[in-house]
Amino acid sequence: MKIAILTFEGFNELDSFIASAILNRIKSPGWKAEITAPTEIVTSMNGVKVTAQQPLNFANNADVVLFGSGVSTRDHIDDDSIMQQIQLAPERQLIGSQCSGALFLKKLGLLEKVPVCTDTKTRQYLEGMGTTVLDNPFNSNGNIATAGGCLSSQYLAMWVICRGLGMENAKQAIHYVAPVGQKEEYLARALQVVGPYVQ
Repeated sequence: MKIAILTFEGFNELDSFIASAILNRIKSPGWKAEITAPTEIVTSMNGVKVTAQQPLNFANNADVVLFGSGVSTRDHIDDDSIMQQIQLAPERQLIGSQCSGALFLKKLGLLEKVPVCTDTKTRQYLEGMGTTVLDNPFNSNGNIATAGGCLSSQYLAMWVICRGLGMENAKQAIHYVAPVGQKEEYLARALQVVGPYVQ
């Protein structure tokens, strides 16, 4: 499964790196999550520079596309040079967003009549666009999923693994990265959050 972690200038490290790290715990033939960006190098909101593993148009043929957030998301969704490169197909792709990444989904017309999860700052912009925002860390509807809050990346990653390789693989991945002494607690919470959407 080819997974594109869309990462833009001013990105939030937690969104891109947590999802990528959890997803790449899966060692299955053809399964790989890669940082996908519009330029060769992108710089995070805190000055961390990362080299893209794939160009932006990789997302169009990926099996999974996850939009991370960042401090410049509203500028990016108004940049035609970026948006025209993104041609997604929700009927065959799993598509998710983290925090302000939901603005990309909105701009691409993927949130029509679909309630979303996002961060507290982005909420006002989405509501201003007529989108219903849930006070939840995660929600999915068919092949579209949204997560709200940096550390909800784990739920987005779990959803992808569940949809791609089943619940047992997802449980193993979350259990592995959970803090020692709290593994069962973390896993139980993740199952409570994501489980209803993958049964």
